[in-house]
Amino acid sequence: MKKLLYTSCKFLFLFWPIFVSAQTDMPLQAEAIKKHVDYLASDELEGRATGSQGGDKAAKYIAQQLEQFGVVPNNNSTSYFQNLPLHGTFPLSNCALDLFPEHYNYIIGQDYLLYKSGAQTYIPQPIDLVFVGYGIIAPEYDYNDYQSIDVNDKIVVYLSGEPQSQDSVYFNGTNPTIYSYPESKERLALSRGARGSILIPRPQEMELKSWDEWVRDFSFEDITLAYSAASHFSAIMKPHAALRLFKNAEYTLPQIFSQEKQNMLSSFYLPVKLSFHGEFKQREFTAANVIGVINGSDKELKETGIIITAHYDHLGIGKPVKGDSIYNGAVDNAIGTAMLLELANYFQQNKKTKRSLLFLFLTGEEKGLLGSTYYLDHPVFPHYKTIANINIDGAAIFDRFKSVVGIGAEYSTLNNILLKTTQPLNITVTSLPEQFLLTESFARSDQIAFAKAGIPSILIMDGLDYQNLSREQAMIKHLNWMQNIYHTPFDDTNQPINYSAVNQHFEILAHFIKNLANSENPPKWNNNSPFQNTRLQSIAEKR
Repeated sequence: MKKLLYTSCKFLFLFWPIFVSAQTDMPLQAEAIKKHVDYLASDELEGRATGSQGGDKAAKYIAQQLEQFGVVPNNNSTSYFQNLPLHGTFPLSNCALDLFPEHYNYIIGQDYLLYKSGAQTYIPQPIDLVFVGYGIIAPEYDYNDYQSIDVNDKIVVYLSGEPQSQDSVYFNGTNPTIYSYPESKERLALSRGARGSILIPRPQEMELKSWDEWVRDFSFEDITLAYSAASHFSAIMKPHAALRLFKNAEYTLPQIFSQEKQNMLSSFYLPVKLSFHGEFKQREFTAANVIGVINGSDKELKETGIIITAHYDHLGIGKPVKGDSIYNGAVDNAIGTAMLLELANYFQQNKKTKRSLLFLFLTGEEKGLLGSTYYLDHPVFPHYKTIANINIDGAAIFDRFKSVVGIGAEYSTLNNILLKTTQPLNITVTSLPEQFLLTESFARSDQIAFAKAGIPSILIMDGLDYQNLSREQAMIKHLNWMQNIYHTPFDDTNQPINYSAVNQHFEILAHFIKNLANSENPPKWNNNSPFQNTRLQSIAEKR
């Protein structure tokens, strides 16, 4: 069921002065940004899912705006679009996951959900299962769930999460490491020869997120790049349904949950087998990144560029929540797209920079960073001539702020540019609050794709120091948004958005881009960065 379109009080803007701030030479952009958001997050675009009509409308709107601004397509093309070949699959209700020797049939949605879809997930003959604790190998912590067990040609079963610790030097203490990610566990299982994997959420996670919420999150099409490597069977199973996997095993699932609390998990074979016959709705299609370029003014430096990115896709139409099935994605990420459009407009009209600027509007971020991955496989600027990536994913929406967080700044000298930018504006640079380390923010949006390609990358967000909110109030607002609005139909234009704060965020980004684009020396990865070698290699190979 579609929502009624929300019409904001436009008259408010009549009383907002269009002025030049004492701290900056940039005009107020809030009204233009809001106009973009109101369209991109409207029900007409149906959540801008990758490969949908709404997604295509969003791409065309972005291109039209760039053309109106006078921002040109990339130098080697007459089109703003970079088309991605994609493959989409969606599991049907008659998928059959059978447990032997009981001949028990698990029901998709009711008992389990699929991380991966498509013909490559088939397991035609029953194969053995192995429980492997958390499914982790972490040499730096002397931890190996696979040490004494053979998982070749078997399905591995593991718990969510990782070993619990209060010691910051062991699995990062109370904050998660990359080993806890389901994607990391899947890749490791495949590297050990497994045919597939099943993740079982721990009880504490089921208390935070109900099975119905899991079902909602998995109600969208699985999309991959058409040239991606073949996938494998990968599922998440409801703990109650997983009890059968451990029947007559060395330990029952309740015993394993008890052992997990004491960090006493062990790996062992399960006395059951599984087969999987999937039925899927599939399609081949294309979706587009949108690219606009402003060439630099310096004879030499214009050959190098900065890529400023925002993903314009969202989830589309999904499982209804309180009668609303459109996941509009206003803050994630119509607002980032709107800011990127106005940054392109601003630099085209007002601020020619020494280095070239590439404005890259990405699709498929919600499906696994597909747009950024494709761009990096088919770059407009060679990697070694791309000095940095600035990603915009969300914006300050609660209040005008007194601090910012440079997510990923600790890895490179981009932190120096951030300090140079914020100090004249009386803005402090602070660290990501401990409560939000759970999201591993640097690894959760398109900036990580650029970093892995060796390009210094950053995402600049507001800190928790606000003009009209206490730190405690700010924390409550952030956590409420993450728990109740993020990736739900309520991330729409009905939610309160402080466009004065959005405009402040815009100004800081514009200053940061200007400082970086006019710098004589490109940023570098710090010596302890995991991305440094890739950068050095791309420079040496001039690619």
